[in-house]
Amino acid sequence: MSRDNIYFRQFLSGQDFAKDNPVAVQMVNFVYAIGDLNTKECFLVDPTYSVDDLLSCIEKDSMNLKGILLTHYHADHAGGNLFGHQIEGSKELLDKVTVPVYCNKDEKEWLTKGSGLDADDLIQRDSGDIVTVGDVEIKLIATPGHTPGSQCFLVDNLLVAGDTLFLDGCGRTDLPGSDPEKMYDSLINRLSKLDDSTVVYPGHFYSQEPFDNLGEVKVYN
Repeated sequence: MSRDNIYFRQFLSGQDFAKDNPVAVQMVNFVYAIGDLNTKECFLVDPTYSVDDLLSCIEKDSMNLKGILLTHYHADHAGGNLFGHQIEGSKELLDKVTVPVYCNKDEKEWLTKGSGLDADDLIQRDSGDIVTVGDVEIKLIATPGHTPGSQCFLVDNLLVAGDTLFLDGCGRTDLPGSDPEKMYDSLINRLSKLDDSTVVYPGHFYSQEPFDNLGEVKVYN
């Protein structure tokens, strides 16, 4: 895999898409696009709030959607009801384009309960599995703790960390399905073992910068 071939975009809710959605503005979610510049194919990671806007974002780059990657089941990442607000997500995206939806096998039950997705919509994967878009390989890393089947995505040295790891802090462990001990294991025994040059891209804009090297995150988080 040539790094020159990787298409990688970070979109901020309420700013790059869903600009008129007050929930999107407040939640400051990041959505990511990962793809192959040669084949013009890409995946969207955690598409929510305005699927039309997100499709327009990648279409402006002449990219075609070939799949969805979900970090975890929460409505601001997968779609569904968020504190009484109905959030667009993968279900609404599938109404517009037929693509596979990849999740960790331990997240299936939680996704089908709240996101509107059916079990048949989901392709379940395990930690260490590789999914490809064009010639670009994306490694799936299971990081339970925030939710039972939380997962991160590693492409080259770029880590899409979802709500497992932020630049300042980590995902909450007081929500349904959370587990502090598993979160500790995910952070210390999995993510911290990655090379310090790995660039961490979090699920929310909760820090001064939108991304940073893992080495810096280890020092200051």
